[in-house]
Amino acid sequence: MVGTSMHRILKGGSTALLAVGLSATPAGAQGASTAAAKPAAAQPSKALGSISAPITMEVFSDFQCPSCRELYQNTLRAVIANYVLPGKVYLVHRDMPLAMHPYAREAARYANAAAHVGKFEQVVDVLYATQAAWSASGKIEEAVAAALTPKEMQRVRKLVKSGKVDAAIDKDVSIGQMFQVRSTPTVIITHKGQTTPLPPGGVNYSLLKQYLDHLLRQ
Repeated sequence: MVGTSMHRILKGGSTALLAVGLSATPAGAQGASTAAAKPAAAQPSKALGSISAPITMEVFSDFQCPSCRELYQNTLRAVIANYVLPGKVYLVHRDMPLAMHPYAREAARYANAAAHVGKFEQVVDVLYATQAAWSASGKIEEAVAAALTPKEMQRVRKLVKSGKVDAAIDKDVSIGQMFQVRSTPTVIITHKGQTTPLPPGGVNYSLLKQYLDHLLRQ
């Protein structure tokens, strides 16, 4: 369940902050918090920051999920600037394409293929920025091409068609199943051997900042 430190932070929060649901145990994640946990190895090209950072934050996302787009644009960008780049947080992307989203897995394939050419973050950014368009049309390749050179696009297209990137997606899904992740986005934080899954549905940056700062002071 969510740690007592988060509960203490919530006691001073406003009703609006409480509405994000961080005071509740995430559905399906009961018992997932362990005293001697260690995050599963991440694909370096799908992670940001220093692996030796005191906090590891794993984010299970579906590129066709509107809440995942909101978390990325309104929370994760700020986390990257204020915690990842200064070496305080190691941010790991985990693919969790949901069956309810017909183009989510294909989008994940393109993102994983882009990781092989060093353009993972650029493709993630464009996938979320143009989510409404490709979610309606299914034209994911057109969206991704805007973030790549023609040569890079050729390599990415070849990797997607080869099926070689599916193993990385399946690995993330299996890790999500271990944590009983059933919806996206789901954020899991590991600090000093303690793993805490936060409730699904997105995290308000202001509240998350308080929690991260509290962990860093310990």
